[in-house]
Amino acid sequence: MTIAEYNKSVDDFSDGLYRFILKNIKDEEKAKDIIQDTYEKLWIRISNVSYEKVKSYLFTAAYHTMIDMIRKEKRQDNMEKINADMYSHTKQYTGISEILEEAVNKLPDDQRSVILLRDYEGYSYDEIADITGLNESQVKVYIYRGRMFLKKYLGSIETVI
Repeated sequence: MTIAEYNKSVDDFSDGLYRFILKNIKDEEKAKDIIQDTYEKLWIRISNVSYEKVKSYLFTAAYHTMIDMIRKEKRQDNMEKINADMYSHTKQYTGISEILEEAVNKLPDDQRSVILLRDYEGYSYDEIADITGLNESQVKVYIYRGRMFLKKYLGSIETVI
């Protein structure tokens, strides 16, 4: 990959990559850090990655960087006390997108990631398998289970509205 192709990959893929990570971790600063780390990894391996495969490489590297950060934070969070106010809410309904986002946030990490990659970013099953390191069958199962949970959680559209 040339430097011009690297710069083009930043222009072409950084927004989608940022949205994907932000949907998963809900923290703008951490999402920016993950994206920066991902592009740093690409820069280090610039001679080993072809431009045709850069999008897949970026999403895979960002996904794994995000998982590493989540695991690190879980180890740190176990040492802190839990604040009960953090688990209560006083928000009122303001839109269907908020309800859907709340439902997606209740999914386990693996299911949420594959649902976001498939339904929000439009990746195929085999591309999702490459990005997440799962096999294609696992991806299909996680997507199915995630969608069934969302269907059960949301019920019919009439009950939501």
